[in-house]
Amino acid sequence: MSVASCGSGGGGGTTSAGTGGGGDAITMGFSQVGAESGWRTANTKSVQDSAKNAGITLKFSDAQQKQENQIKAIRSFIQQKVDVIAFSPVVESGWDTVLMEAKNAKIPVILTDRAVDSKDTSLYKTFLGSDFVEEGKKAGQWLVQEYKDSKDPVNIVELQGTTGSAPANDRKAGFAEVIGADPKFKIVASQTGDFTRAKGKEVMEAFLKSTPDIDVLYAHNDDMGLGAIEAIEGAGKVPGKDIKIITVDAVKDGMQALADGKINFIVECSPLLGPQLMDLAKKVVKGEQVPARVVTEETTFTQEQAKQVLSSRQY
Repeated sequence: MSVASCGSGGGGGTTSAGTGGGGDAITMGFSQVGAESGWRTANTKSVQDSAKNAGITLKFSDAQQKQENQIKAIRSFIQQKVDVIAFSPVVESGWDTVLMEAKNAKIPVILTDRAVDSKDTSLYKTFLGSDFVEEGKKAGQWLVQEYKDSKDPVNIVELQGTTGSAPANDRKAGFAEVIGADPKFKIVASQTGDFTRAKGKEVMEAFLKSTPDIDVLYAHNDDMGLGAIEAIEGAGKVPGKDIKIITVDAVKDGMQALADGKINFIVECSPLLGPQLMDLAKKVVKGEQVPARVVTEETTFTQEQAKQVLSSRQY
């Protein structure tokens, strides 16, 4: 199974899911980033379905992409004396106080798909997620190979994820590290699109007006890339040809655009982390040792590869 993060968004409230079959009685409090994208929707479904299958009672809270909502949810889980807390942090910073409260209450915490930057790693038991820096590097490596025979400057615009989030920070860093070795690659504009399709379209429209000569778009997730495609087509250009597009996720809509030639390359970031999360939850509740970092395996897709696997995509 794989995991990662590409968005956050709407919805709201806290819900509970009943237990499925087997296992000791465990209650998990889970704070999700939001519900803005196909990736996040699939991630939530994976967590909810896996909890039922594992016999774990799930108290689910949607943070609507706001850190203060997640902190409130975690404090609520502590008050309810859940057995384990899992959450996907909206941003990397500012968690030490509430995580210390969970630690003092002897409730283990699992980070899912996004990291925190706390220096005190005793505040959580494990981090289950993708290597976002590696995802950025994979995107950069494809670009370097694509333009290996070109001497001309390559003007790149970048649609970043939510400001301050781990995937946005790391995907930017990994990509920049790889392309930085060749001065012909220039990031001429870079702005957050908040991991949403609507914002991706809006920012790309602005890029097209302010930067007439764009060769490549690097979007930190499929949804922003799909919004950007609308803007590119609206400007009378051909996505995938006039402007080459690289995205991260490999959700079904993104893979369809890749198969259709509107996206050129996708780095996979799978949301189906539920089974792994429930396995880790059972272990930490029992007091078993678990790895401090669980990195998930993912691949990449070209247009031809997308055509081959599109019909079997689960999300």
